[in-house]
Amino acid sequence: MQSLKKLYRIGKGPSSSHTMGPHKAALQFLKKHSKANHYRVTLYGSLAATGKGHLTNKVIEDVFENHTIEIVWKPEIVLPKHPNALNFEAYDSSNTLIESWTAYSLGGGAIIDDNTNLEEDNIYPLSKIDEILKWCHSNGKQLWEYVDIHEDPEIWDYLDEIWSVMQKSIKRGIETEGTLEGGLKLPRKAAHYYQKSQNFSGQVRRRGMLFAYALAVSEENAAGGEIVTAPTCGASGTLPAVLKYHSQFNKQTRKNILKALATAGLFGNAVKHNASISGAEVGCQGEVGTGCAMASAATTRLFGGSIHQIEYAAEIAMEHHLGLTCDPLLGLVQIPCIERNVFAAARALNHGNFALLSDGRHRISFDQVVDSMNATGKDLSSFYKETSKGGLALLKGLAEE
Repeated sequence: MQSLKKLYRIGKGPSSSHTMGPHKAALQFLKKHSKANHYRVTLYGSLAATGKGHLTNKVIEDVFENHTIEIVWKPEIVLPKHPNALNFEAYDSSNTLIESWTAYSLGGGAIIDDNTNLEEDNIYPLSKIDEILKWCHSNGKQLWEYVDIHEDPEIWDYLDEIWSVMQKSIKRGIETEGTLEGGLKLPRKAAHYYQKSQNFSGQVRRRGMLFAYALAVSEENAAGGEIVTAPTCGASGTLPAVLKYHSQFNKQTRKNILKALATAGLFGNAVKHNASISGAEVGCQGEVGTGCAMASAATTRLFGGSIHQIEYAAEIAMEHHLGLTCDPLLGLVQIPCIERNVFAAARALNHGNFALLSDGRHRISFDQVVDSMNATGKDLSSFYKETSKGGLALLKGLAEE
């Protein structure tokens, strides 16, 4: 598995696969061919199907701002390696092709091409959670200590920055009102949920603020604000909301929050390495399902759970998100994406409580559920994998065409 620095990425929404990845790829290609006369970028599969709603063309045009560029949309063509594919072409003044390069956006802001694979820069010797649990048990270690041993010393400064960006996105989100851009004309709700929660006490107040935190980050993401992939932009609201909840109401120290981030990262990394976190590849089960598993692991760690209880909570989260489709209206990361983050955060707290009341033993492992999720994703029709051709995306009367 790769470093957690490749999982937790700081960037602007609304989509790690449709904006962050293509933006990164465009920068690389332009840097290599900055003297070309003009360019063509062809978007394939999911990138073409929902690229306009995800602002894919905008981020590419921003990179090539001072150059002549043509963007071609081919949603009907899905390249074999990954459904999120884009091809860059650079031409000279006589319209002769200088170079053609195909990149694939894997989710979480990661990109590869036909000559590279995600596995090339692994730093973790174990990639299955069961293997990591056995190592921790044999060596008397916690899951965060496995991270500490295999990452470089700067990982804790990096995670500290990640936590700071998460908190800033929450703060901006609960201070901002208005309507999100796009044909849905969806009003931002975080500020109102936060204000209303102040009128209550006890559990109602706490849950109301959890909802507000998750709404805040997800709305910031939908608006193109700066967020952290956890593990993707579309699932970026769940983990920050849960961590903020524990920081505020359970008085968790910053040090404990960072350990929880490291713990959550192992589970996100395991899904990314052994299956997929791309909605275009496996549906929303790979995005919000993984985000909920990460938040469930984090909350159980912060509740003082054992390594086996932590794994159980993450397994519950992934198991009960199996089959979740990616069917955004108009290709926007708004409906149903925002509310899914909110309820995934609430579920994560429940998963932690449930696992803590157990002894950590259960029949199905996290790794087994990840394998099932991957198989389920492959079986899902492309209509339900970030193409806006099925499910909720077909509802009429909710959006301007």
